[in-house]
Amino acid sequence: MIRGFKGVIFDLDGTIIDSLGMWEAVDRVYLERFDHSLPGDLQRAIEGMSFHETALYFKERFSLKDEVEVIKKDWHDLAWKYYENEVSTKEHVVDLLKSIKAMGIPMAIATSNSRELATLALKRNHLEECFETVVTSGDVARGKPAPDVFLEAARQIRVPPHQCLVFEDTFAGVLGAKAAGMTVYAVYEKYSEDFLEEILKNSDGYIRHYKELL
Repeated sequence: MIRGFKGVIFDLDGTIIDSLGMWEAVDRVYLERFDHSLPGDLQRAIEGMSFHETALYFKERFSLKDEVEVIKKDWHDLAWKYYENEVSTKEHVVDLLKSIKAMGIPMAIATSNSRELATLALKRNHLEECFETVVTSGDVARGKPAPDVFLEAARQIRVPPHQCLVFEDTFAGVLGAKAAGMTVYAVYEKYSEDFLEEILKNSDGYIRHYKELL
């Protein structure tokens, strides 16, 4: 299946690395500083937003006095130790990456995370050499579900969008990849279960485990 494409683009959190539970904990700890509980609809509200867009959302929704750059730094500091020491890959994804690399197909990361944390996660898991480029939502005008981050990733690996295959775990990511004119396979992630019906309707394929592709 993968041999039919000229380029492959991966989301990072929830698709390559198993980190979304950590972000829920970061949001909870951060909001507790301001005597806020974690709203049940928060993940749905911020899904796909860039780091900057999410900070703006938090500032407005929770009436935070801190500036956006301070909010971003606080999140970054809370997450750094986890990304540096604990974050791991999803099962069998490393085998898939090695297989695609052996085919000579260029790969890219298209993530809503910060460049610093994305780079740290890839280095910790010895994956940085698998990818020709890492594009973050902070590098483009609009975060997911806009297609910008996917289009920029395709441009950087020099592959037309219609010849790219995307792996995504979120509904916003699936919509962004489809808006970019790409084929998208959704990857199971328990933190996206609330969106499963929408994900299945909008993706070109769905896998629960990467071993299905090996």
